[in-house]
Amino acid sequence: MLELSHVNMNFGGVVAVNDVSFNIPLESLTGIIGPNGAGKTTIFNIISGVYTPSSGKIIFKGEDITSYKAYKINKMGIARTFQNLRLFARSTVLENIITAAQNKFSSYDLIEAILHLGRWSTVESDLKNFGMDLLERVGLADRADQEAGTLPYGLQRKLEIARALATKPELLLLDEPAAGMNPEEVNDLNNLILQIHEDFKLTILVIEHHMDMIMKICPHVICLNFGAKIAEGTGDEIQNNSEVLEAYLGHNKQ
Repeated sequence: MLELSHVNMNFGGVVAVNDVSFNIPLESLTGIIGPNGAGKTTIFNIISGVYTPSSGKIIFKGEDITSYKAYKINKMGIARTFQNLRLFARSTVLENIITAAQNKFSSYDLIEAILHLGRWSTVESDLKNFGMDLLERVGLADRADQEAGTLPYGLQRKLEIARALATKPELLLLDEPAAGMNPEEVNDLNNLILQIHEDFKLTILVIEHHMDMIMKICPHVICLNFGAKIAEGTGDEIQNNSEVLEAYLGHNKQ
């Protein structure tokens, strides 16, 4: 599904990503871990087209997308969430979903939109039904008419994931989805990610600072430190890797 080949990202004299390569198999659930500043989010920004890498290649479904813009990458089937919530706070929960789903449904022209004629009624009905079904799947159907910005923090995180799913991706990138959550919310989120992975048959790549969350849900784990890949394997292999332990122990002592 996705291949990174010798990817580097430099910001002036700062090396943020250093010769990183890995493969993400179709319909897999993979975690990327590492201390703060390890380069995790930079990797996501490169995959999703926010940054163009200084060198190396990004291959998605056999196509080189290294230089593609973010909108084109999204249309190809890659969706992501962000560390910092980017919801439309004053729009309703349902409107957030419908806005994200617009490009995946038939369109109508300006006259049809103004006069509510022609294709307008059918398209709007299809969008609403799709949005409500998606909200039902993530447990937010009863909040459909609530302003997104008034949701509790944990539910806002769920909405952002649902909004990414509304673009009908084949690859879903979750950027520290548990950031700011309490243990109960993290457990609920873990169950949601596993359910989404099973129901939608998606390829999911999750990055997290906290190793324990990734170990619970991801059969395959990649560890970064100082922009470089230092380990890759199963949860047990990662937890017993001396370089990983050193990276985390060193971080925790700071």
